[in-house]
Amino acid sequence: MEDIKKRALDAHFRWRGKIGTEALASAKTPEELAVAYTPGVAEPCLAIKDDPSLSFELTRRWNTVAVITDGTAILGLGDIGGVAGMPVMEGKCLLFKEFADIDAFPLCVATKDVDSFVETVANIADSFGGINLEDIAAPRCFEIEKKLKERCSIPVFHDDQHGTAIIVGAAVANAFRLTWRKLGEAKIVINGAGSAGCAIGRHLISLGAKNLIFVDRTGAIARGGDFLNAEHESLSLISNPNAEKGPLSDVIRNADAVIGVSKPGLITPDMIKSMAKDPVVFALANPTPEIMPDEARAAGAAVVGTGRSDFPNQINNVLAFPGIFRGALDAGATDINEQMKRAATDALVSLIEDENLSPGYIIPSPFDKRVVKAVAEAVAEAAKESGAVRKK
Repeated sequence: MEDIKKRALDAHFRWRGKIGTEALASAKTPEELAVAYTPGVAEPCLAIKDDPSLSFELTRRWNTVAVITDGTAILGLGDIGGVAGMPVMEGKCLLFKEFADIDAFPLCVATKDVDSFVETVANIADSFGGINLEDIAAPRCFEIEKKLKERCSIPVFHDDQHGTAIIVGAAVANAFRLTWRKLGEAKIVINGAGSAGCAIGRHLISLGAKNLIFVDRTGAIARGGDFLNAEHESLSLISNPNAEKGPLSDVIRNADAVIGVSKPGLITPDMIKSMAKDPVVFALANPTPEIMPDEARAAGAAVVGTGRSDFPNQINNVLAFPGIFRGALDAGATDINEQMKRAATDALVSLIEDENLSPGYIIPSPFDKRVVKAVAEAVAEAAKESGAVRKK
């Protein structure tokens, strides 16, 4: 790990940025200059003035995404500010380009005020084809995304929430397929009710989960309890049907799956031993998971997943967001809705054939060339079917 840290810092000094721009048009002669810039450029300007939707046909807007943060939840580093988070935003833009050939631009907004952030992003939204919100702390992220979805006519997607949820949904589906479980009958516990945990739970419920329990630092979230925020109160109305109470060590008993999006060490071998036979354990805290995979397997876990690349079954957002935005942009989507998210999960599930499914292979590798194409096609079709596309 220390070697990686040194190599990364040295590389960033050398790169001085991970992305750049390239000219698609030429301006090497007076004639080319006249067409690409003045006086010829007035014609596409006037065309867009008369029909703003032509901005997707006459400019690079059709293939651009803004990657935007306020710097309050950068990786596992916390609130380090937008400027300090720029290397992460540039890295995200690099992944957009490398995996889906999408031009993405990193933007760091220097405010922690929700309305100020929303106003800033909404005012520049017409310059892009999609908005990828990144590394924004909960519960602020929920309100920001909701308000931007209401104001913007392009897809707004908080990847820390929904990208993670889509991949976990696929991993759960294939882990349950392997262990002969049905989503609607399984007991699932999510430890950690921040942005990722809340979205994972909502997505699993959307996919058909019936008995799902959220656990935050005060214990199980249940109706009538004391809530840390409005999002948790909302979650209490759709989860924990048996009104279980208590800490993780209590509610994890007889659970078929536990999903950790919290802190290192919070899941113990004894907890796993108290779960149902052959349980599914996703310990996604990074870089140190809630329980190490070898400990989880030794305690009886049948399938284990983490957020790390050095263990099998890595839950990595790059499996989702490039294909999701590729499909949304190709379809001319105005939103990324629940139908599109479910379609993305189903596409990832379908890439693991029955004969290849195993405890160490329940989700494809981020470098599997089939991933972006399958997700993009599924998302684009779902966008059209659900009517979430621009009118031609």
